[in-house]
This record gives sequence, C-alpha cells and structure tokens, in this order.
Amino acid sequence: MMAGKPSETPIPESELSERFLRAGGPGGQNVNKVSTAVQLRFDVRNSPSLTARQKSQLEKIASHLMTSDGALIIEASRFRTQVQNRQDARDRLMEMIAEASKPPPKKRKKTKPTRSSVEKRLRKKAGRSATKKLRGRVRDD
Repeated sequence: MMAGKPSETPIPESELSERFLRAGGPGGQNVNKVSTAVQLRFDVRNSPSLTARQKSQLEKIASHLMTSDGALIIEASRFRTQVQNRQDARDRLMEMIAEASKPPPKKRKKTKPTRSSVEKRLRKKAGRSATKKLRGRVRDD
C-alpha cells in the first residue's frame, strides 16, 4: 500500500498503473535514450478505496486530468530520474486525494442586524444629512 501523511487515504498498488515515457527538457542525450517520464493512471470511478464524496470531489478538482471513463492521469517529468518522477506523480495524487477529503465549508447563516445597530446607523445617517444641508449657498436675507 502507498501512503503519505497519516491522514491521507492509502491507495493499494493494484489500483495504480504506470507507463514510462521519454521526457523532454534537461538531460542531454540521456533524454533520447531513457524513459524517465512517468504517466500514473488511477481509476477514480471504480476505486473501492475512496468514498463516493471523495470520488465526486476528486473529479471536480482534477477534471482537466480525467478521461471520459473516469481515470485520472498524472504525468510527471519534472526530474531527470524515473524514481523521482514516479514519486512526484504519487505525491501529486495523494495531494489531490487529501484535498478531496477535506470537509465542505460550512454554510453561512444569515443574521439580522440588532435594533440598536439599525438605530445607530440611522442616527449617523441623519446627522450626516444635516451636515450636508448646511453646506448650501450663503444667502443674504
């Protein structure tokens, strides 16, 4: 099993599939010879390791990385070695799962202003209005 932090959901190896590709970027001629990039595939919709809420949240969070059949594909080619890229892809998957596992934000309860605060606001408003009325033209009567 694969697990990062204790609060994260462990995903069994059997639910992950990896493909190794040739990566672009730094590495010189080594880039042309060695498949260091990793493509990690995780079937979100059919995973028994995740709750229904985690699955729906993960599909929202990573919609741009999802295929039409519900598989999440993470490509990692940041590093020069296959081992580092493999770990990077798994870390990114675990971060997404941790994000999907967070509880939803609490809904805001509407509140009414207190009677005293409404009266205070109206008094200030009336005072301001009176101040502005005194700013008119000066007339000789």
